[in-house]
Amino acid sequence: MRFLVLFDVDGTLFLTDDPLAGKALRETLEERFDIQLPADPIEHVDHAGQTSLRIARLVLEAAGRAGVDAGELAAWCPCFAERYLELLAGADTSGWRAAPDADDALERLHGAGHRLALLTGNPEPMARARMTRLGLGRFFPAGQGGFGCEGESREELIALARARAGDWPADATVEIGDTRRDADSARAAGIRSIGVAQSGLADAVARLTASSA
Repeated sequence: MRFLVLFDVDGTLFLTDDPLAGKALRETLEERFDIQLPADPIEHVDHAGQTSLRIARLVLEAAGRAGVDAGELAAWCPCFAERYLELLAGADTSGWRAAPDADDALERLHGAGHRLALLTGNPEPMARARMTRLGLGRFFPAGQGGFGCEGESREELIALARARAGDWPADATVEIGDTRRDADSARAAGIRSIGVAQSGLADAVARLTASSA
C-alpha cells in the first residue's frame, strides 16, 4: 500500500528551539492589533500542536482581545511569516538539529513510493525555510501539504493535504507527529497517527514501512 505521509515540523523533523518564531509573532500581532504582549507570548498559551492562526487567537484572547474576526487573522498570518523570514535571514542556524536519521528515514519512504508532505502549524514559508536549512526540503514538493495560515484546526489542514494529493483516501493517510494534539486531530480526521515522542522518527518510519509491506 502507498501512503500519503504527513509530517509535523516542530518536535518531529525540527528539534531546535527557535525564538525567532515567538519574536516574529509578538512583533506582528502588536503592530496589527495595537496591543502589548509579553516577551514570548507563545509560551503563555496552549500552543503545542496548534496552528499559527489558533495560537494567534489564543495570544490575543490572553491579551484581552477576544472575538477577533477570522479574516483579520488570515490577513495577519502572511505578515508573521514574512517577518520570520526577515529575522531568519540574519540568524546563525548552524546549531539547528533535524531529527536523528531524518534524511535516511525520508529517503526510505520516498524510495518506497510513498507520497510525503508537510502538515504543520507553521506558515508555509516558515516551514519550507526550516526544511531547506536542515537539508530536507527536497522531500516535500510545492503545492502539497497543509500549513498554519490555512486553517485554525489541524483537521482542516489534514483535509486540505488530502485534497491537494488528489483526494488521497483517508485510510491510506498517516500523520507523523510528536504531540497529543497531532494524534487526536489525526483520529478526528479519520486517518492513522504515528507518534515520535517515545521512540523517535526513524522508528516511526520503520513501523510505517513494515505495515505497508
